[in-house]
Amino acid sequence: MRCMDVLVVGGGPAGLALAGACGRLGLVTGLLDPAPERPWLATYGMWSRELPADLPASVIAARAAGRAIALTEHRLGWEYAVLDVPALRAHLVGRLTGVRVHTGRAVGSPERGVVALADGGELRAAVVVDAAGLWRPLARTSSGSTPAEQTAYGLIVDEAVAAPLVSPGEALFMDWRADHGESGWPTFLYAVPLGGGRVLLEETSLARRPGLPLSTLRRRLHARLTRHGIEVPKDARSEKVSFRVDHPRHRGRGVLGFGAAAPLIHPATGFSVAASLALAPRVADALAARLPDGPDKALAAAQDTVWPLGARVVHRLRRIGLEALLRMPPDEVPGFFEQFFALPDSDRWTYLTARDDLRGNVATHGHLFRVASGRLRRRLVLPAVLPPLRTNDPVTSDR
Repeated sequence: MRCMDVLVVGGGPAGLALAGACGRLGLVTGLLDPAPERPWLATYGMWSRELPADLPASVIAARAAGRAIALTEHRLGWEYAVLDVPALRAHLVGRLTGVRVHTGRAVGSPERGVVALADGGELRAAVVVDAAGLWRPLARTSSGSTPAEQTAYGLIVDEAVAAPLVSPGEALFMDWRADHGESGWPTFLYAVPLGGGRVLLEETSLARRPGLPLSTLRRRLHARLTRHGIEVPKDARSEKVSFRVDHPRHRGRGVLGFGAAAPLIHPATGFSVAASLALAPRVADALAARLPDGPDKALAAAQDTVWPLGARVVHRLRRIGLEALLRMPPDEVPGFFEQFFALPDSDRWTYLTARDDLRGNVATHGHLFRVASGRLRRRLVLPAVLPPLRTNDPVTSDR
């Protein structure tokens, strides 16, 4: 088999979107995944303003008005869209024009342009893309530090069952009330419609190092629902979430990181699908334009598209914000979000979605700093000069 122009490793939303965009530009493109036919089980949502223009309406399972509860309730003024995951997958698979799908597991890249497979084989391409999510098989191995993780446990119920917490046509982005009756690490309820009269009720730990156990989240969710008079059917389907939010930037030798592997994950929300879908055609354009000049120029152009200077600095600011949350005393977290959700609409929108708007993000941080108390200001600034917190678990002495 001749060398491909582009080989995308990973068949999730980011990988399919990028492989399809490359194929439609006439690039000889391959897609590698251990189980290409495996269904996607996660729930994907984004703000409606982030929806790509070419995404068909059939891919949207539900739209809802967003609100949040910190110390008080906030109507966000934004519409939240939850995707029909099987329809999204079918849409992206249908756009794999001319893309050859390979079944196999990548285990590394022994040299530039080569992907080693678990069965001993290999695939070659001028440009290799690691879009294999948080497993990042082509990235340099990370240090042994404890990762910061977002974890969540959810139950899918009928909207009539969920009515005491969320009305039809609503999405409860965050509810920080401690209705579960426990002290300690703060968690919030994420409640969103899934379409077809179903609602996801999910107890979420935004970030912790290490992640809060799913058993704790399950216990808190059931306690919260009981507090609101919600009786969950015994056959309700559950959703379990656990992923890292503090991956360093992908630095695999001669490899482009894309999607969650880049990482395009917002460190303070865990969202990445909207950014991946928006960037895929731009990255494909960069590769097609520069491949005639050689693989090195094409890879550099793609990396600059994913990580322009503004995006790199904004990502650093977001990581500082993550570390601030990890260091914040649990009882102060709802108060921080009270301040955040009280910011002007443009500031909130910029922080949550504008990954390369450096000026806008600096303005948002400045506004938050101005309205914050002296104590909160210190909480926000110190992580910029301190090393990352090693763990949120109690430190015990050996003596």
